[in-house]
Amino acid sequence: MNQTDSPHRPETGPHTATAAALSLTGTIALALLPLAMWLANRSAPLVLGIASFAFVGAAVLSPRAAEMPVRLRRMLSTPLGLSLAAFLAWALVSILWSHDRPASLRAWGELALPIGCALAIAISERFRARPVWLRALALAIILACLLSIIELASGLSQRAMLGIGKLYSFVFNRPAITALVLAIPTAHCLWRIPGASRFDRLLVIVLALAVAALALKSESASARLGVAVCAICWLLAAYWPRLMTVAVAAAFVLTMAMAPVLGIAATNWLPSQILNRFAVMTGQARIDIWLSFGEVARASPVHGAGFGTSASMQNHPIVGAVSLEHRQLLAVGHPHDMPLQAWAETGLIGAGLLTLVGLLLLRRLRRLPPADLAPRLALFAAAFAIAVVGHGAWQGWWIAALGASIIWFSSVEA
Repeated sequence: MNQTDSPHRPETGPHTATAAALSLTGTIALALLPLAMWLANRSAPLVLGIASFAFVGAAVLSPRAAEMPVRLRRMLSTPLGLSLAAFLAWALVSILWSHDRPASLRAWGELALPIGCALAIAISERFRARPVWLRALALAIILACLLSIIELASGLSQRAMLGIGKLYSFVFNRPAITALVLAIPTAHCLWRIPGASRFDRLLVIVLALAVAALALKSESASARLGVAVCAICWLLAAYWPRLMTVAVAAAFVLTMAMAPVLGIAATNWLPSQILNRFAVMTGQARIDIWLSFGEVARASPVHGAGFGTSASMQNHPIVGAVSLEHRQLLAVGHPHDMPLQAWAETGLIGAGLLTLVGLLLLRRLRRLPPADLAPRLALFAAAFAIAVVGHGAWQGWWIAALGASIIWFSSVEA
């Protein structure tokens, strides 16, 4: 790469100081995201939006502003970019047969906006995950975990005294999951930076312990599952990268394919001894929800009920095709399973496009050296495991947290 093409060359111009200040603002926002999620557990899209606005502003003021459309076109023209754009387009089209189009459009925006913000940060090329910022992010995650654990241990007395947020312990489920997905790139990059100090290694260990402790302390079974899957996948992928990539891909495809019959499979194959170990909402009630939304998916298998319709599926005309005993649980808001939600709302076409997106991403990861593949594959596996048993698929905080994690991975600078 010659000097004129290098993204690291010094910049000069009348707006250099302003661009640098904007870049600093965006970097600080990304580093503070875990603390923002502790304070307000839906704030990740806002933080990511602030960061993207700052980085794009810095890029516009730089001498290389004209290169952004070229980088955008290059990213969107890849098979991965095209398949993701195709899913977003299909999701938008499917709103035409939604029973509540304004709500569906808002749900689509909640999905598309964080994706757009992450893409904007990437094409700006203004973010550099330097070691000092990785350390700052690690400390922010640790602090967010400690504050959450203290609040949970005290019965949320601090939150009640300050009069902020909802006084329910489940509000810390989202910060716990956010801490996990951000800790993966942080731990990997801090451990492997050239000349990593003893402090860096100690910080990584404390980070891992803090994230695991919050997952155990919180009510989120999804966070605990994510931590377990992450640790196992990371360890095995470090020794058998190709085998683990194939295993993760196979599990991903199988889970996506069987989503419409997930409730039936769980009812028939999950032993009661295992089921009884789960809390009510992670046990039989969740299986009942899968049975209800599975009937929706099978009632409209090709194009689905329309994007974003899960939030009020009980009011959709498709309810007429669902058996009477399974209609009541259609009012829970979402199927608690991302593949099933994709099938129920966007049908085979949408689920197929998402499967293609995942496989293309895994194909890109497969080309990496084992040391770089392992943490990224662990993030993929942990995130998918969480999505399979957790929250609604398109929630903005979740998409924003994943987008931020990918940004940290892709912007590392020694």
